[in-house]
Amino acid sequence: MSAAPDGKVEPEGRPRVRRRGIYLIPSSFTVANVFCGFHAIISSIQGEHAFAGALIGIAILLDTLDGRVARFANASSEFGKEFDSLADQVSFGVAPMVLAYTWGLHLWPRLGWLMGFLFVICGAMRLARFNIQQSSTDKRFFVGLPIPAAAGMVAALVYRFAEPLDSRAAAVPLLGLVLLLSLLMVSKFRYYSFKDLDLRRRQPPLVILFLALVIVAVFTHPQVMLLVMASTYVVHGLVLKLWSIFSRTKTGAPSGEAPVKAPDARET
Repeated sequence: MSAAPDGKVEPEGRPRVRRRGIYLIPSSFTVANVFCGFHAIISSIQGEHAFAGALIGIAILLDTLDGRVARFANASSEFGKEFDSLADQVSFGVAPMVLAYTWGLHLWPRLGWLMGFLFVICGAMRLARFNIQQSSTDKRFFVGLPIPAAAGMVAALVYRFAEPLDSRAAAVPLLGLVLLLSLLMVSKFRYYSFKDLDLRRRQPPLVILFLALVIVAVFTHPQVMLLVMASTYVVHGLVLKLWSIFSRTKTGAPSGEAPVKAPDARET
């Protein structure tokens, strides 16, 4: 006989088997995430760019469900965190850059290769920083653009305009976008994480109506809406940064500096 986590005594081995089964649930989402990322790489090489973009989008959804399921089932583990990071590097680091390269970056062979590599390295650094800072930062915000959001921006763009680029001039904005996303991932700009959004609580009618409208819009116009949503998320970090600078300027507080301490009368 052994004690279960809730204090009840059960036959030896039964609670342990059940607990291990719970840990397999989020890991199965991670495996599906890697499958979509690998499939997206193969599809990009075969010229199926729109399908590859959709696969990366599905991988983002699976990655979101992975974390939610792990927290809901209280099945988080160190192995799961490391496994998830490695999966993200495949699905959101390598896969979107193979897609971007075959879609248009190849028109600038050396520069396109370099920009793709920069994205992959910045994504790896973003994941590493997240792993070591997640216990010491505000849970409501990410520090730097999350790598799934960066990958989603590339995937949504290609999904909307599936026809490959045909000139170097047309590929210049893509080079700039990849560079911008790379720098945002390693920046200190804050991005809302949605982790404090509890859907189990009762929500105001306007929130429910807004979510319903978004779902309908995505299903009726997926290419346009997914690109709009991805762009909005990428831009909102820049807006928050500009707003914080404006607020500090308006109040007279110097940016990034500690307030000057007035001298103590006993020290003068």
